[in-house]
Amino acid sequence: MNIIINGEKRELEESVTLEKALETLGLTGKVMAAAVNMEIVKQDSWNTHKLCDGDKLELLDFVGGG
Repeated sequence: MNIIINGEKRELEESVTLEKALETLGLTGKVMAAAVNMEIVKQDSWNTHKLCDGDKLELLDFVGGG
């Protein structure tokens, strides 16, 4: 299936969970927040939230600085 991740088209296996997608992309532990189709998905739901073809996924990492 095809999804858009932070504006970039990517191909993932069908019916993958958000957590599995992060593992596949090598982003486990690096993402602090995720939104699917402009709706925040809480971290405790990442292992059950299934992605669908055409979803738009935004992944955020908080960076400190000043």
